[in-house]
Amino acid sequence: MESKPKDTILQDYLGHISEEHQVRVQKVKEMKEAGIDAWPKVRYQNAHAADILKNYKEGDEVEYQLVGRVMSIRLHGKAAFIHLQDDSEKIQVYIKQDLIGDVSFRHFEKFVDIGDIVWVRGILFKTQRGEISLKAFGYILQSKCLHPLPEKFHGLSDVEVRYRQRYLDLICNQDSKKLLIQRSQMVQAVREFLTNKEYLEVETPMLHPIAGGAAAKPFVTHHNALGQDFYLRIAPELYLKRLVVGGLDRVFEVNRNFRNEGISTKHNPEFTMLECYTAHQDVDYAMNLIEELVRFVIKKVQLNSVVNFGSYELDFSKSFVRMSLYDAVKSVHNLTDKDLFHEAKIDELLNKYSIKLPKTGMSLEEKIYLLFSETVEKELINPTFITGFPIEVSPLAKRDSNNSGLAARAELFVAGLELANLFDELNDPFDQAERFHGQVAAREAGDVEAHAFDADFILALEHALPPTVGFGIGIDRFVMLLTGTTSIKDVILFPTLKKK
Repeated sequence: MESKPKDTILQDYLGHISEEHQVRVQKVKEMKEAGIDAWPKVRYQNAHAADILKNYKEGDEVEYQLVGRVMSIRLHGKAAFIHLQDDSEKIQVYIKQDLIGDVSFRHFEKFVDIGDIVWVRGILFKTQRGEISLKAFGYILQSKCLHPLPEKFHGLSDVEVRYRQRYLDLICNQDSKKLLIQRSQMVQAVREFLTNKEYLEVETPMLHPIAGGAAAKPFVTHHNALGQDFYLRIAPELYLKRLVVGGLDRVFEVNRNFRNEGISTKHNPEFTMLECYTAHQDVDYAMNLIEELVRFVIKKVQLNSVVNFGSYELDFSKSFVRMSLYDAVKSVHNLTDKDLFHEAKIDELLNKYSIKLPKTGMSLEEKIYLLFSETVEKELINPTFITGFPIEVSPLAKRDSNNSGLAARAELFVAGLELANLFDELNDPFDQAERFHGQVAAREAGDVEAHAFDADFILALEHALPPTVGFGIGIDRFVMLLTGTTSIKDVILFPTLKKK
């Protein structure tokens, strides 16, 4: 069977081949005939645009060598101005036939296009308009771009292109590039904060024989050699706690989790999570630590403490509010203590908001939690820790020592979004086994997100997990909220998309 011509293969994928693409492919053929390599050996640079623009001094005769992408070309007879964009900044380059030679200038006119990556050498000067520019003494094409760059990058018609071809977004949209660089800096700041406090960064398995550590539907895969199904991890929690049993008292992991759930501006099935565990501490310590972590990242990355997020103004400079789940429900729905624990009243509110019960036989506490999650969470705008979750919805958390019906647990909400989940870890193996059995019963009753029975984890607990607190922070949402970005797709380099 004959292979298709390369252009035909690309046409099958794109649906069309632009005229400009065909013109540029022809240029490559002509360059080859002229002995010019369109993708030659690397030429080294000795400076970056941002640095030389910042440090420019009048009369500077230093020869700089830059590499960047051509973002614009203006021809003026025997001279040309281009804007060259490297990974730091954009700089104007002046190319004159007298300085680079007749042949080089003709080749520039004929072969160099917007989008090409070019090496140039020259000295700085100021134009009559006062723009700091590089006067080129020579250039070499480093990589030929075969497609035209988008002229403008805004509007609904471009959104899908931005996500599917993130490289174009980074080339053409400096705000996107800045945001995604900030994300990297924020993750580094998180690591710095925790390592400074003597936490050990670890890596735990991505393939789990049992889906555990959270209530979520997993992705399933199969290991051929073992003849066994595995699950892409929904959380690293149970493995990290095994490490604490082993004597690693302060551990954390920043890595991917996978949940087979819907996609929205707030959810991506593949996401980055920070999970952190501290032996011999409790949930109050974790709330303080998270609050300190947020402020450290804001200062380290030079973000604003007051952030516009959609229609909200978020203030991270003030102490985070702390409120019990029951008090939050009472406040939003104007209930008394008597109302809160009157099941008919809660049922009435669930009906009022058309909230359907996900399963039969729900306890009053589970109904109150359902009412909270459906109607109260969205009202929590500035950073707020909600405490006192019902034990029924906290299968891995220790019971509150003052109220056995509640978990020693908190969640941090900002702009109506859950940002962090934290609790004292259940270290009683008998209690944990009993709760696993309850989760198994729920699974058999149809709850696909209920936890499986993990006998190996129970065995680990039987070797004594010290009193421990753990927390998880969704890094994608963390970046969203601290940068005022309202879509999770904008803070993930390659978000999950439906196949074209």
